Amino acid sequence: MRLMKFLFVTYCLVLLTSCNKDEDPKGADQEETVEDFEFAVDIGGSKIPYIVINTGDASINNEPKVPARMVVFENGEITERLHIGIEFRGSTSFRISDKKSFGFESWDEEGGDIDVELLGFPEEEDWILNGHVVNLQNQFMYDRTLMYHHLGYDLYRQTNRYASRTKFVELEINGEYLGVYVFMEKIKRDKNRLDINKMEGTDVDVTGGYVLKIDKTTGGAENAGQPLEYFLNNWADDARYNVINSWRSQFDVFGNPMLIPPYGEPYHPEMYLETYFLYEYPSSEDITTDQKEYIQQYMDSFEAALIADDLESGQRTYAEYIDINSFIDHMLITELVRNVDAYRLSTFLYKDRGGKLSMGPVWDLNIGFDSGDRIPWDGWVYQYNTYVEQDPWMVHFWWPRLMQDPVYTAALKTRWQALRSGPLSNSNVLGKVGETANYLKVNGAVSRNYEVWDAGIGVDYNASVASLREFLEYRLSWMDEQIAAF
Repeated sequence: MRLMKFLFVTYCLVLLTSCNKDEDPKGADQEETVEDFEFAVDIGGSKIPYIVINTGDASINNEPKVPARMVVFENGEITERLHIGIEFRGSTSFRISDKKSFGFESWDEEGGDIDVELLGFPEEEDWILNGHVVNLQNQFMYDRTLMYHHLGYDLYRQTNRYASRTKFVELEINGEYLGVYVFMEKIKRDKNRLDINKMEGTDVDVTGGYVLKIDKTTGGAENAGQPLEYFLNNWADDARYNVINSWRSQFDVFGNPMLIPPYGEPYHPEMYLETYFLYEYPSSEDITTDQKEYIQQYMDSFEAALIADDLESGQRTYAEYIDINSFIDHMLITELVRNVDAYRLSTFLYKDRGGKLSMGPVWDLNIGFDSGDRIPWDGWVYQYNTYVEQDPWMVHFWWPRLMQDPVYTAALKTRWQALRSGPLSNSNVLGKVGETANYLKVNGAVSRNYEVWDAGIGVDYNASVASLREFLEYRLSWMDEQIAAF
């Protein structure tokens, strides 16, 4: 892979030096000036960072990343110049959205990963440019306010949990203006992100740290080199679980022992019963046999305890395995933002060395809040299975079972009441909605974005913001009533 990066970067640098400044930016060692650029749109005096990316003649793929040059403008000045490797990201969102999201790495001139501080975020190498979902053919759109991820992650961070840092930017790639994006951190084990112990293959202590994920399987390196058209229709790849990338829970989504063999064909008739845990860190390529055995046995023991405990008699050995407070914080934010993908997809878990299993960070909120479906405004997301039958990905038994525990619900109630007087107060939550909407409008970003991405859908931005406010007011009040009865 490193050789591939090197060859791509060499090709790109030769190409760039053969072009004039109107076609491509200069190399990283030749510092561009503002006068070298003519933006695809007039941003006036916007305070929102503007990012220009140029790939030369290379087309962006899903895998592998292609080399490019990134230049960041803030307040009319160039603040960053760097080599990057860029690719499309997302599975379902990539297929259904005309406005694509991107993942990129900061590279050195030889194509090696290099940590950089970017837009005020702590140094790392992996970053995301997230665009909201827009489907022009079928005339639908998720998150017309453009703020779901930014708002949800911010609220989660205010519970003193890590969530990806976010910043609004406007994006131009190869001379084409692509609108408003959310620049964010990719979730990784890192001292400035998910701060848990680093794992080495030679470690004797294999108790952590681990990052796991409940999710689809799309996006693995095994698909590198496939043409872009492949990724537009590779639905089966979402469910290609195998012994290398994952293992399956010993219980089905209702808490019954699994009786069918694991790793069946994608979308087999009983797939809805299964929950798989993906190796996120160490990755499936790096995790050792001893590490796999440890984390699988730990999770098996937790699940067995959760099933077996007589909660009415006060027995709760399951608490020896999980950080209950982290489960509660994750659940409260998930339920507030009505993230219908949560618990069953885009769900992270982690375990530090010598520590318990923790939930989080929250992730992927693009079909949450007021524009999500399947769960009504007055319904619990953890009860997804009562609203949807035999979805390929259902909510695992953990959450309904935890909600049967009076100690868990009492702790959840206490935490909710504490958060309602601070981060989750109406004034704070609704204030952030208004502040964010005003920032995007005053800087002209909303109008520029929808000049590109409305195309007949008929977005009324002020009405969309009002709908989000209405949802949040309703949801906060509804959760107050529900939780008060615990």
